[in-house]
Amino acid sequence: MSASQLVLGVKLRDDARFDNFHGDRNAAAAARLGEVCEQPAPVPVVTVCGDADTGKSHLLQAVCHRAEQGGQSAVCVSVEELLPFGPDALAGLDNQSVICLDDLDLIAGQQGWEEAVFHLYNRVSDRGSQMVVSLSEVPGELPFLLPDLVSRLRHGLTIQLGIYRDDDRLRILMARAEKRGLVLGEDVAAFILRRAPRKLADLLAMLDRLDENSLRAQRRLTIPFVKSVMGW
Repeated sequence: MSASQLVLGVKLRDDARFDNFHGDRNAAAAARLGEVCEQPAPVPVVTVCGDADTGKSHLLQAVCHRAEQGGQSAVCVSVEELLPFGPDALAGLDNQSVICLDDLDLIAGQQGWEEAVFHLYNRVSDRGSQMVVSLSEVPGELPFLLPDLVSRLRHGLTIQLGIYRDDDRLRILMARAEKRGLVLGEDVAAFILRRAPRKLADLLAMLDRLDENSLRAQRRLTIPFVKSVMGW
């Protein structure tokens, strides 16, 4: 895959939208981000900060969906996928109205990349477009080398996400099941949570597997059925 292909961005997940970002823990943060996206005068850069598994990628893709619904061009780029192609891979992104850079902390400490992101920010700002980035920590806590880049990120809007608690994970699991048309009782959901991996992405992948087996066997999601599918 060439750098020019990667610049087209990640394929947006259809379910990565604001209206299905569940869990009370980060509901206010998601709502604030959604409001910012609809402002007529965009904030040049919005930084979404949080640990892994707090929904940062979901929210960045939701930003792109919202922009496209409003008739704007948008792109969501995985910095991890872009890294092998070098800083020049960022060229041309500023042609979009909204540019989302996921996992931007991966370039911290890499001078060439930091300079490229800094210049991208300036071009985005000059055009009146918007950049949304995700970081594992607030900008000042990461080992960036370029003070000007940190300054730009800190003077934009920062939205902090918190780690999901078990009650959030339970609501997310049940909401995703309902979206799929699965009947998932709270007792069954709680049983799954007690045995499932802590990572939300792994939990939702498990739901995919249960959904597939439920359809194939024409069975409801009961505790005995979950046990048989998962080998518990």
